[in-house]
Amino acid sequence: MKRSGSWLLLCALHAVASMLLWWAREGVVDVFIWRADGWTAQPWTLWTSAWVHLNTPQLIFNQIALGALTAFAWVIRPNWTCTLAWLLAWPLGQLSLLWWPQIGYAVGLSGLLHAGVAVLAVQLLRRRIPIPKAKRWGGLLALVLLGKLLLERGWAYPVVWDGANDMSVVQAGNLSAAAWGLLLGLAATWGPFWRLAGLPPAPSAAGR
Repeated sequence: MKRSGSWLLLCALHAVASMLLWWAREGVVDVFIWRADGWTAQPWTLWTSAWVHLNTPQLIFNQIALGALTAFAWVIRPNWTCTLAWLLAWPLGQLSLLWWPQIGYAVGLSGLLHAGVAVLAVQLLRRRIPIPKAKRWGGLLALVLLGKLLLERGWAYPVVWDGANDMSVVQAGNLSAAAWGLLLGLAATWGPFWRLAGLPPAPSAAGR
């Protein structure tokens, strides 16, 4: 399967949109924030809330993490179905926050980045990205992601207060997004997903 630059374009979109909303007026930004009790009237916030950041440390940390993910993708060049899986995980991770009634709103790229890492980890483990030692890279990504999720325990502590940055951290967002990334990353290795995407089945990569 020919590798694609679509993942890199999506990374660029997240970076640029996050910066544009950071410099936007407060009243404008409010329109882009996902809220549990009003998202049906503003369904676009399932996507745009990921680009909103509450303070400078949150923005910088997420931009650095996005940069690292982009650099990794530049090397391995995920194909279009990886990008499609990540695109689908984008709103589904946000929507899944409704399972936790204590979450009133959620912003930031963090959850979306967890979904992206999960997609790439599964694709590498399944050797759908043709790079040397794909399974080893996939295993490393999966271990790092799993370790972080286990430390956060988002299922038990969906929202925690970060006193250093004076903000709430929606850990359940990382958990739900990673779960969707895992499921959709697996789905992207199956024939029906490829037919839905209008693409031929992907061969396994030779790297181990």
